[in-house]
Amino acid sequence: MGKTELHQGLQAPPKVKSSRRRKKTKAVKRKGKVVIVESPAKARSIGRFLGKGYKVKFSLGHVRDLLKSRMAVDPTNHFEVEYRVPNDKRPIVKDLKKDVQNASEVYLATDLDREGEAIAWHLAEVLEVESERLRRVTFHEITRDAINRAFETPRKIDMSLVEAQETRRILDRLVGFSLSELLWKKVAGRLSAGRVQSVAVRLIVERQRAIDSHVAKEYWGIRAKLFKNDDLDKELFESTLRKIDNMSVGIDKEFYLKDESTVKQIVSELEGARWLVKEVKHGQRRRKPPAPFRTSTLQQEASRKLNFPVGKTMAIAQQLYQGDGIQGDHEGGLITYMRTDSVQVSPQAESEVRNYIEDVYGVNYLPNSAPKHRKTKSSQEAHEAIRPTSVLRSPSDIKESLSSDQYKLYNLIWTRFVSSQMAVAVFDTLRVDILAIGNKSEYEFRATGDQIKFDGFLKVYDPSSEDDSKKTKEQLIPDLHENEVLQLECLISDQKFTKPPPLFTEASLVKALEEHGIGRPSTYAPTLSTIVRRGYVSRDNRRLCPTDIGITVNDLLVEFFSDVLDIGFTASMEGDLDFIAQGKREREPVLNEFWVPFEKDLVHAHDQMPTIDKTPESAGRDCPKCGEGLLIRTGRFGKFIGCSGFPECRHTEQILHKIGVRCPDCSDDLVQRKTRKGRVFYGCVTYPKCEWTSWVRPLVEKCKECEGILFEKGKNKVTCSKCEQEWDKSDIQSQSDQEYGTKVALQ
Repeated sequence: MGKTELHQGLQAPPKVKSSRRRKKTKAVKRKGKVVIVESPAKARSIGRFLGKGYKVKFSLGHVRDLLKSRMAVDPTNHFEVEYRVPNDKRPIVKDLKKDVQNASEVYLATDLDREGEAIAWHLAEVLEVESERLRRVTFHEITRDAINRAFETPRKIDMSLVEAQETRRILDRLVGFSLSELLWKKVAGRLSAGRVQSVAVRLIVERQRAIDSHVAKEYWGIRAKLFKNDDLDKELFESTLRKIDNMSVGIDKEFYLKDESTVKQIVSELEGARWLVKEVKHGQRRRKPPAPFRTSTLQQEASRKLNFPVGKTMAIAQQLYQGDGIQGDHEGGLITYMRTDSVQVSPQAESEVRNYIEDVYGVNYLPNSAPKHRKTKSSQEAHEAIRPTSVLRSPSDIKESLSSDQYKLYNLIWTRFVSSQMAVAVFDTLRVDILAIGNKSEYEFRATGDQIKFDGFLKVYDPSSEDDSKKTKEQLIPDLHENEVLQLECLISDQKFTKPPPLFTEASLVKALEEHGIGRPSTYAPTLSTIVRRGYVSRDNRRLCPTDIGITVNDLLVEFFSDVLDIGFTASMEGDLDFIAQGKREREPVLNEFWVPFEKDLVHAHDQMPTIDKTPESAGRDCPKCGEGLLIRTGRFGKFIGCSGFPECRHTEQILHKIGVRCPDCSDDLVQRKTRKGRVFYGCVTYPKCEWTSWVRPLVEKCKECEGILFEKGKNKVTCSKCEQEWDKSDIQSQSDQEYGTKVALQ
């Protein structure tokens, strides 16, 4: 504003001299280098390699997270988020700030996946580390060479990886917070839902329904034991019926052996038939070595071979990676980073293992070039497969330094990796087609046999259990030629029934999630633990069964949130997260594409989703503690029996499921029960009057010899609890995978 007539004659006031002298700001002299990792064990291992110039600290994982008291995500404002340092992390943050504020360089050495990148970014934000001082370092293994290389080549925080992790976190909060609030209102208090977890529950529920709806269909097979016409020793070999008058035999084939009467007629004709060799075919089969482990295959194989739950596998793998709890003078970690979907091997590791194979097993076991293993669709080639950090540390050499479980898992990883770089196994194969010429029809049987010509990678590791269907029954077949006459020793007719699909185990569910493109290596174990902890799924002898409340919640969510529960949709979201991590997509458009239709479904569900009737029903008997009536109530884990005198009387009971088997001690019904920690076991319905119990589910069928109770023993055997005889599982038509659904409100 310029001067006017009113300003004329006025003078500016004299300048007042300040009585204080302005202090000159001194530049903070920073010195020393601070390294921050997630855990104390990792800090100890890295500290051994870095020396005195570095101070290694740990954050115990994330130092801040979304507010828990509200949504903490604002879809109307570009999905702005509200972060907060939890109370239990404030002392850690305060301690880290003291060290960081005076450090000349701050190295963030958190894990190399998206979660690790996000932890590094949150640390930089909370600790207010300027970009000039910040160094991001990553490594696949905790060894001296790997640590030195990482600290020689630091980088900036990869914001694309951070954005991908934050987008996943926002999606999970939008779904979890919104659906949990809805379920509290419509079903029961304290229920919750999740984006990936709900899809996992859906897979389990649909598998259970496929089992429940399965109708066993009878079919038969015929086997013949034969020997050469001139063989005085009767060297027997077995063949199986394949064709009748050139029509293929099978349940869905041209000729269906549907009942015993049909089979008896055929057997009668075969007993008088003329048997001769139609064709002999020699061949060779090559079997490739398996790929080194990635997260999902390690979890699956540890479950199958070691009986480890997925969570236990990852906890032990973390110890081996960090060198945590390893006795003796072994430096650093024993395996590479355990959350990976890559089967890639570094040139250094490849060279070391090839030298080892040649030195220990010989040049014949070393292929001309390293085997090339198929990559997964989502594989991140910057990562490596799970392998030993040095193949020269054989399991036997360091066994004394490891706990029993650590040794088992390390041995599994070591043998798998070494075998993955070895030569193929070679089998000589023999196929013999045999004609049985009867009075009315002509029957074709087939005998097959395999013999190992060169064991190759099988010398170190046999992955047969990965797919039992690929196993070939080995038998010795005598030297035969076309048109040679054979003699029949006996015929065996096998009655069989079609089986329902098996219940998911942790291993098979992880495999299904990966095949459908749902989740990533870091999410498999948390997903499984979450659905069990929330009471939507229970474990029954390693099998995953949906609970009543799990089925109820699943059905409501599938009906009202078809996109969120759609397997293909969830997989496409994972693809979008991958694109964000690669810098090919932006966060906000991805979130908008999800939120707009989801919000509409949410409004519709609040209006139209039926409210589950929570009115308690009478259980028909009195409380054994106070004499008041017992009621069947609905809680967060489904229905249960509780006293009508609650809260004065807090007596509760489980609603028990009959399993269709009689108690061997008192002949009453056996029921499925749960321990306080949720583990399933089986006991008599009259407990405590009868105390018979078993951790293993009894089969519906009885022992063929003594009528005793049968139990599964391993994958392929059945044993009797009374006479202790064993049979192949295929000889017993088991219905034990089917739930009987009968419920009793009796204790």
